[in-house]
Amino acid sequence: ILWCSTMSGIDICVYYEDTDAGGIVFYANYLRFAERGRTEYLRNLGFENKSLMDTQGVIFVVRKVTADYLAPAYLDDKLRLETVVTELKNASFTMRQSLFRHNELIFCVDVILVCVDRSGKPVRLPDGLRAAMEG
Repeated sequence: ILWCSTMSGIDICVYYEDTDAGGIVFYANYLRFAERGRTEYLRNLGFENKSLMDTQGVIFVVRKVTADYLAPAYLDDKLRLETVVTELKNASFTMRQSLFRHNELIFCVDVILVCVDRSGKPVRLPDGLRAAMEG
């Protein structure tokens, strides 16, 4: 199923710890920002990672990341990360995450996540979460 669910967004302030010696955000930290965005997306739907593990016995693991670095972010930049589900399957889903400085798209990433049980075996997405993602 290819579609777009409700969008979720978070604000990010670039701190010194996020940057390299030149005051530019270190490339791997964009993936950390994306991880925060995915966590907040779930939280906005009423689900938390720890609770999903404790009550449903599932976690999400990253299967594939396709990142596009379009422009650098700098120390003290105020950024906005928007997250949306673009594809939903039985045991996996794809998220598109877009990072903006003002209205300028500076980074985007497509992430495929797989729902797995405690042993790491792929399992169906919990029904309640699937329904929330479908919006």
